[in-house]
Amino acid sequence: MDDDEGSESTLSSTGLTAMNLFFAVRRSFALLPIVALVFCAAGAMFAQAPPEPSPFSLQQAASIALEKNPLRKAALADTKAASAGVQEARSFLMPRVNFSETATRGDDPVYVFGAKLRQQRFTSDNFTSLNKLNSPLPYGDFTTRFGGTWNLFDSFASWHGVSRAREMNAAAGHQLERTEQEILFRVVQSYYGVLLAAKQVEVAEQSEKTAKSIIDRSQARFDNGLVVESDLLTAKVRLASREQELIRAKNNLALAHAQLNTAMGVSVDALYQPADPLAEPSLASPALADVEQKALVSRPDLKRIEAEQSAQNLSVAIAKSSFGPRLNAFAGWEMDNPTFLAGGGGNNWLGGVELQFDIFQGGAKKAVLSREHAIAEKMAALKQAASDAVRLEVRQAYYDLDANRQQVGVARSAIAQAQESLRINQDRYDGGLITITDLLSAEEAARRSQTDYWQTVYQFHISSANLELATGTLNLQSPVVNP
Repeated sequence: MDDDEGSESTLSSTGLTAMNLFFAVRRSFALLPIVALVFCAAGAMFAQAPPEPSPFSLQQAASIALEKNPLRKAALADTKAASAGVQEARSFLMPRVNFSETATRGDDPVYVFGAKLRQQRFTSDNFTSLNKLNSPLPYGDFTTRFGGTWNLFDSFASWHGVSRAREMNAAAGHQLERTEQEILFRVVQSYYGVLLAAKQVEVAEQSEKTAKSIIDRSQARFDNGLVVESDLLTAKVRLASREQELIRAKNNLALAHAQLNTAMGVSVDALYQPADPLAEPSLASPALADVEQKALVSRPDLKRIEAEQSAQNLSVAIAKSSFGPRLNAFAGWEMDNPTFLAGGGGNNWLGGVELQFDIFQGGAKKAVLSREHAIAEKMAALKQAASDAVRLEVRQAYYDLDANRQQVGVARSAIAQAQESLRINQDRYDGGLITITDLLSAEEAARRSQTDYWQTVYQFHISSANLELATGTLNLQSPVVNP
């Protein structure tokens, strides 16, 4: 009896164990899709995680811009075109050689007569019948010709053309240099624009925290019956305003990154993070007279105008040369055959020298010379106007830099004063000595002092770069590019 009960209990436990195992396995299989889904979601999350931005310095950003910015590529293409213009102008000093192969057929009497002569196939039989001379049968001729001309003297017009092309090539080089300086300035401006936008986000976040702290103070005083509900509502309105400012600041930061990428000539979606901090620069203060004189000597755009003015003076010289004589040499060798491949013809050559002198052309050359003189006068006036504009631009950049340098110190002092005023007003509000309006005014002053300080530091950097741009000395080795 005991054995049977033991056997039954054993079977019973065995059955329960097997059943439990069955349900456990079943539950495991049921959970497999969920587990797989979790792992897939985790894998997708890790796979879609945005990569970390690459930190880079201002000098690295400037180097990338000088390599990839499309405006520099366009200016570089202009220099290549100007260099090709020099080669084209030089080609007029060299002889011209050409080759031609001509196939003709016809029954024109003069053509048939001349073709037979050139082929050296004219015989006395051709004179036996006048009808053959007046009405010849169709005749074919294959002409192989080498010819050449050389302008020996054109009153120095070609030499002036070469010199003019060289001046235009130099002007294109100066324009490339100026384009590079303008690109560098935009990179500096955009780079510090990103740093300024990041600081503005920090200020907005700090202002949001301060607004929440004011709400907590107002809530506590309202709960204790020390203030009316309008204080609490006013604090909540201020918090909403700070939250909106934070949203705008974050969007401005994203836009600043896109502007920097555009200045560098890379995709607007490229991820770069400036590594240099936004701090007060320690730059020397040059004298106004020195930077103004340096600008008149170093500005690439002034050099470009001078080169263009020299090129225009050479255009006047070319117009004068057109009144002089021209001496050309020419030569040619010709082979004529009745068939293309079989030969059986003759050859001849011809050479000579030609002197040309234009006696009257209706006043066209005189009009061209007058026009070139007028353009030369215009270039001289533009050069003077450009020099005056550079002087004014240098003075404006110099005074902007001087003002920003002084404003940085004032803004720095205002931050500490505003923070201390906010702390005092918070204590006075907790003590019931001032209203919520006074506290919010102090909070606004503290936020504004930080915003003004970072804006002034940013303007200090930009005005420093602008002064170098106005002077014409901005490059990769400039202090503003290597802070």
